[in-house]
Amino acid sequence: MELVETGIEDARWEAFGLAALAERAGQATLAGLGLPIEGFVISLMGCDDARISVLNADFRGKPAPTNVLSWPSEERGAKVTGEAPRLPEPGATDDPEPLGDIAIAFETCAREAEDQGKPLVDHVTHLIVHGVLHLLGYDHIEAEDAAVMEALEVRILASLGVCDPY
Repeated sequence: MELVETGIEDARWEAFGLAALAERAGQATLAGLGLPIEGFVISLMGCDDARISVLNADFRGKPAPTNVLSWPSEERGAKVTGEAPRLPEPGATDDPEPLGDIAIAFETCAREAEDQGKPLVDHVTHLIVHGVLHLLGYDHIEAEDAAVMEALEVRILASLGVCDPY
């Protein structure tokens, strides 16, 4: 069974190979936190700017495109700023624990990668790792939490051969 169940709404993601990349990034994120690959499931939607704009408006009150959105299946955030969140327990292989949903927008990701002079594959890998960390309760609103989350991203991305995005 796959960790990441990918739905493609924009065919450019299919050509890009989003499903395989998301599976690899999701597995690396769980492994980087010492979590087993088996027993969890994530839903990912590869969409376009128009679709993510609607989602961003509906869920965050921001009617504009963004690169990635995450919806954790439950609140897992740390009780104390700067501390790691409580990590979930895996479900059974045939009844995995849902971590939540992620949506990622093609045009915004492509534009950001170009603007930052990064390969699109590296940028999307970073955003998937970032989204999975959000599903696991990590956040970057407070500076202390951002430092924890960014350090994890850098370490996980390095395990995938992706340079420090910061």
